[in-house]
Amino acid sequence: MNEETLVREDTELLELVGFKLGEEEFGIDIINVNEIIKMQKITSIPNAPSDILGIVNIRGKIIAVVDTRLKLGTYPKEFDNETRIIILEFNKKPIGFIVDEVTEVLRISKKTLNDVPDMVSTKMNTDYIKSIANIEDKIIILLDLQKLLSGVNF
Repeated sequence: MNEETLVREDTELLELVGFKLGEEEFGIDIINVNEIIKMQKITSIPNAPSDILGIVNIRGKIIAVVDTRLKLGTYPKEFDNETRIIILEFNKKPIGFIVDEVTEVLRISKKTLNDVPDMVSTKMNTDYIKSIANIEDKIIILLDLQKLLSGVNF
């Protein structure tokens, strides 16, 4: 295998952080993830936009936290020991979003990605779905962070 082949193979792979919201499995490009933390106390902000649940203090840095379930239009769920906050960098600002469980880091071929079918019937807002991957008999929904977070004012 020569250097050109290695570069080509590397550009055809996508590394994702996998997580769950309810029974649905999602993925986001790992390059966008700064860190993943356990759920902690979220301080509410009066008059904050509805999709901002509040703020957390991470090592002296104040970070807005998005209610991912509300943003995607899925059912609410109580936080538990598996609940995590994924901290991302978006428009040069950190932002957190809450997930039910972080499952794994996946390396997938870009060839496994499919467009979202036009007739998808789902309870969630499909505007935020970038593509869908079928991996080992499970479907991973890849989120479009640009669309998901662009309307969030923080």
